[in-house]
Amino acid sequence: MAKSWQEKYDSDRPKQIKVLDKDFADMKKGETMLISTPKDIANYINKLPTDKNIELATMRKDLAKQYKVDKTCPVTTGIFTRIIAERSLELMADNKPPIAPFWKVISPTSHLAHKISSGPELIEKLRNE
Repeated sequence: MAKSWQEKYDSDRPKQIKVLDKDFADMKKGETMLISTPKDIANYINKLPTDKNIELATMRKDLAKQYKVDKTCPVTTGIFTRIIAERSLELMADNKPPIAPFWKVISPTSHLAHKISSGPELIEKLRNE
């Protein structure tokens, strides 16, 4: 049975720092890479000013700087941000507050926006509120 979005969010897998043994995405062999967690990403998003939207790439750079590594993994950052978005959408459907305002880091024109169950239209609407 597949895990729920809440179970995925609550995962107790710790953050990891790895040294890359080969080039990967926008990272080079030998660089250090952070594999964050859904909760760390939610904490980051929740600290953004209410009037500020950023790109996932900016969040990745900020997290890397925070943990004193070269880069943050783009794959897991996208996965964890989606977990936050999907669980937040479930909560919002029940008139509860979201885990984090995920629309602040997911551009409506991004690939990730099209993967989320609400689609890019809701992200656009939430950014304009």
